[in-house]
Amino acid sequence: MSQNRHTPIAATTTLLHRGGDVIDRHHHDEHQLIYVSSGVVAIRTAHGAWVASRDRALWVPAHTWHEHRFYGRSSFHTVGFGAGSGPLPTDAPTVIAVDPLLRESLVALTGEKPPAREEHHLRAVISDRLHRAPLQPFVLPMPTDPRLTDACRIIEADLSIPRSIGWLAARVNTGERTLSRLFRTEFGMSYPQWRTRARLFTAMVLLSEGNSVTSTAHATGWATTSAFVDTFSHTLGVTPGSYRRR
Repeated sequence: MSQNRHTPIAATTTLLHRGGDVIDRHHHDEHQLIYVSSGVVAIRTAHGAWVASRDRALWVPAHTWHEHRFYGRSSFHTVGFGAGSGPLPTDAPTVIAVDPLLRESLVALTGEKPPAREEHHLRAVISDRLHRAPLQPFVLPMPTDPRLTDACRIIEADLSIPRSIGWLAARVNTGERTLSRLFRTEFGMSYPQWRTRARLFTAMVLLSEGNSVTSTAHATGWATTSAFVDTFSHTLGVTPGSYRRR
């Protein structure tokens, strides 16, 4: 595994990755669009964590530190944009919906290098679709306080078992009120709200890997599959079964 690094150019290319592959923390001087036409990749930055899969891509502004972990065999497509020519906001990463036209344009641009004229047209189509694409705001925020970092790590290690804030506070040697305050101060949400989001984030990865809805519900701590389906559908706007089929 390589060290943290600075790579000025955000490559426009397609790479194949196996499940479990990791691209360590790095950043570019250019903006980058990250997409997988097969498999799934979880991207973590200082702003939070996102899942990119066949129906969603991640926009990473220039100079943003980020790292990737792949789940399943993944076709990994990246498109670089000059720092002064970004079609999307440059203050923080953004997840966008990927429609069929955007998908095929990304695959064509990042495959065998097209002629200059064709590349120009493909980039124009991609930029236009990015301007029009619906945003997918679901994000798992990242902690900065060491106590909160430890608490989040403990919960994410086993989401199948419900843990109270009191139990968690004792494990990280801090007070229950202090830990509750940290969740609200850093994340703008309560501990139960953050834990639900962490469960949904993991569920997205598991479903993208092909796990069943029932096994995913069990692994992420829902008492019943129907409760999982209700929460997933309400939050992400699509049922777990539909998300898995995509």
